[in-house]
Amino acid sequence: MTVGVWFRRDLRLAENPAWAAAAATGATVVACFVVDPHLWSSSGAHRRDQLVAHLQALDTELQEQGGRLRVVHGDPVRALPPVEVDAWYWNDDYSPYATRRDAAIEESLTTAVHRFDGCVVQPPGTVLTKAGTPPKVFTPYYRRWQQLPMPTVADTAPTSLSSERGEGVPDAQRPPLMDGGERAAQSRLTVFLERVDDYPETRDRPDLDETSRLSADLKFGTIAPWDVARRVGTETEGRAAFVRQLCWRDFYANIIADNPHTVTRALRPEYDRIEWIDDDEAFDAWRNGQTGYPIVDAGMRQLLGEGWMHNRVRMITASFLVKDLLIDWRRGERHFRDLLVDGDLAQNVGNWQWVAGTGADAAPYFRIFNPVSQGRKFDPAGDYVRRWVPELAGVDAAIIHAPWEAAPLDLAAGGVTLGVDYPDPIIDHGFARERTLAAYEAARSGG
Repeated sequence: MTVGVWFRRDLRLAENPAWAAAAATGATVVACFVVDPHLWSSSGAHRRDQLVAHLQALDTELQEQGGRLRVVHGDPVRALPPVEVDAWYWNDDYSPYATRRDAAIEESLTTAVHRFDGCVVQPPGTVLTKAGTPPKVFTPYYRRWQQLPMPTVADTAPTSLSSERGEGVPDAQRPPLMDGGERAAQSRLTVFLERVDDYPETRDRPDLDETSRLSADLKFGTIAPWDVARRVGTETEGRAAFVRQLCWRDFYANIIADNPHTVTRALRPEYDRIEWIDDDEAFDAWRNGQTGYPIVDAGMRQLLGEGWMHNRVRMITASFLVKDLLIDWRRGERHFRDLLVDGDLAQNVGNWQWVAGTGADAAPYFRIFNPVSQGRKFDPAGDYVRRWVPELAGVDAAIIHAPWEAAPLDLAAGGVTLGVDYPDPIIDHGFARERTLAAYEAARSGG
């Protein structure tokens, strides 16, 4: 007997429900990955290279157990059925595309399919309101989420593994942002555990870069989210705050599973009436880090360079696009999703709608980040800006977040002439704030 495990967003052997269940059958296990051209082409180079690193690491682990990762290329609906197995095992994904794909594949297969939940702590549909409906507000979701037991997986090694490698793991274009595989993910978690107690004080400081860097591991499933939650625990304020972020991840997976239209439409439909400004020149300035607002430009340049951005800066840059430039959040969401090494549809859409005030939040439309005060508060010495906006490296910390407010001689002392070495601001924040509030109020009133 032969069974197949289709790896998708669960590129690990430990704490993997589908893998453990297949191994427990005692059958020969075929470990399979499908290079889906739809997903491959919609991923930016940073994410593709990181995926390749994770696949290579998974293949290496399988080789250590006497097998190989069998890689096939093509539409999974056509590529999976020719793999000869007596049953398929996989962990569910909850995006609209994955839901349609899996339904089509199940219909095309003549073998049994066994499906599990291996990508979130609590899968969609398990955290419900008292009325039995999925919550659309985070706080009550979090309260119920905390009360549910976390998954447990009895890890089992297969007695026999297939050594067929198929078409092999694709080549990377350049080194990945971080080392691939579950061992590297566990190492990153171990390092983070040494400083997690300081999480509330450091989480918003891009200049310190003290975040866990586990977001891409959670996206690709090189580590189980409940394993992270268990190892972190909730014994201190810092640990509880971090585990709460894992709940946000489940919450957004729940939202998109129950509301697949939110990929292209607001969760709160009144905000689909916002009259966005179609300004390609401003959008290009934003995505290229040339807005004249240093903290915004630093974040956007980090995104271009690394495929990653600190979470606080993600909020600042997203708010600037939507609420300073009044450009449709969907354009920013797609840009982020293309470039981010941890680009995850549910998380990206959920967070962009949160910033835009169109999604799951109580009354957020008037939340407009001031890029200057945000920079001064969370990058007080300007070190993050200097790292990514080298034109301003010589500028004093007192003026680095608002160089247009400084005297020309003070800027010249730092080697900067505005409009020559670094752009003037493309918009006045005060004006932009009032314009955005008016646009949102008009949408809310049906105007």
